[in-house]
Amino acid sequence: MNTPPVKPAVQSVGENSTKLWGLSMAERTRRLARASELEVGDGAPVVLANARFAFDPAWLRHVAATPGLALTLGGVPALVHVTDPAQNAAVRDAIERDAPLDSVAGLTIWAYEDGPTIENKQLRKRETPFLMELTRQTVRQIERASYFGAYKGVTDILTKYLWPEWALVVTRFAARIGMTPNMVTGIGAILCVAATFAFAYGHYWAGMAMGLVFMVLDTVDGKLARCTVTSSWWGNVFDHGIDLVHPPFWWWFWTTGLVYWGLGFDDTTFWLVQGAIQGGYVVQRLIEGLFIRRNNMMHIHVWRRIDSQFRLITARRNPNMVILFVSMLFARPDLGIIAVAWWTVISLVVHVIQLIQAEFARAKKGAPLTSWLSGDA
Repeated sequence: MNTPPVKPAVQSVGENSTKLWGLSMAERTRRLARASELEVGDGAPVVLANARFAFDPAWLRHVAATPGLALTLGGVPALVHVTDPAQNAAVRDAIERDAPLDSVAGLTIWAYEDGPTIENKQLRKRETPFLMELTRQTVRQIERASYFGAYKGVTDILTKYLWPEWALVVTRFAARIGMTPNMVTGIGAILCVAATFAFAYGHYWAGMAMGLVFMVLDTVDGKLARCTVTSSWWGNVFDHGIDLVHPPFWWWFWTTGLVYWGLGFDDTTFWLVQGAIQGGYVVQRLIEGLFIRRNNMMHIHVWRRIDSQFRLITARRNPNMVILFVSMLFARPDLGIIAVAWWTVISLVVHVIQLIQAEFARAKKGAPLTSWLSGDA
């Protein structure tokens, strides 16, 4: 019977007066350790984290899973998984002297400058996460690196291109004043409900304005949680629950609000439009869930390059809001919601084709599919 590997403890070594996202390096390291289900403290084995450096959480997970691995920057140890007292003493000495780590028995040294790569298990690709010296001069650069490191590589066109910079400013502000991700989600939820009422009464411009702020905050809460290492089960349910539930209400009440513009649909048109939008939304979500279950938790949008490209515009909330915004430029919210219905049907057909193609490819391969981002799909 194989004995499971012993999980190392994690300890921050040294001092650094500069804070990252409002956190000292000791506190950030402690939170990262807890998030990775590791204990905080000294011992053997233990991962020693140099407080002089800021690192992507992926590095801590990788080093913690690799006994004897030493990640260095400029020769100085940044993250080291030591397994015995001699290694512990040698690494601490190098950190305290801010000196290069000499050859130590049992340690494998990775120089960050050489560009070592580790696996991103979610996207099944290899990458080199950030590792930098944290000073007052570099803190904004590191915040930017950690923020974009938490960004989804495959998402809709607005989230990817329009408001990352806006959300970064808001995320920094929220961290500075001590807001929690759930506070941000709560404010967004209020705006989401307010937008729904605005749509119901035909106040489309006001609803879209509130919806825009809500959609930016919908990005901010997740990034704030990852950057400040405050993700929680409830926060995840709260955030994703709102994301999942509210779009059908927006499209429903946008349609009922047409009566205030004298553009209300007859019963047949109303139910055809809502049937296409609501039914298409539910079935698309079911297809995505089935694909995940069939392919080892990989999302349908990261299978092939074309799938990732289609995710930019598929009939989700943000692309649909672009359609509605364009319709409002011509004062025709009725044509906008009809266009959303058609786009939902087209997107559903694409999803069905993707699923069928995936099943054939999976049967041919005889194993779950892999993402094109991994380079070996």
